[in-house]
Amino acid sequence: QVQLAESGGGLVQAGGSLRLSCTASGRTFNNYVMGWFRQVPGKEREFVASITWRGTTNYAGFVKGRFIISSDNAKNTFYLQMNSLKPEDTAVYYCAGRVASESQYDNWGQGTQVTVSS
Repeated sequence: QVQLAESGGGLVQAGGSLRLSCTASGRTFNNYVMGWFRQVPGKEREFVASITWRGTTNYAGFVKGRFIISSDNAKNTFYLQMNSLKPEDTAVYYCAGRVASESQYDNWGQGTQVTVSS
C-alpha cells in the first residue's frame, strides 16, 4: 500500500514563496506519476501540476511560470515550489500518485493548508 505524506504548508504573504514536499512509502517512483491538487471549501478539487518518473511535467494554466514541480527519485519525494503566491492560491494542497498506465490518481496524501494573506 502506497502512503503519501505532505509537508511544508503554512501562512505566507502575497508575493511570497512556499515549498511543499510529498514523500512516498511503499513503492518507488518507477513507472509512476506524481501530482499536486488543491481544494477550497465549496469547490471541487483542481489539478495543479504533475511530474512523471521520467521528469515530464504538466501544469494548470493558472500556475504556469509561478509554480515548479520536481522530484528526487532517490528520496521518493516530490516537491511543489510555489512563488509569487496570490491570495487566490489559498487552499488545502494534496499530493497524489498513480501508476503511469492508469488515468485516475488512487493514492492521496492527507493535505496541507496553504494560506496566502493579502
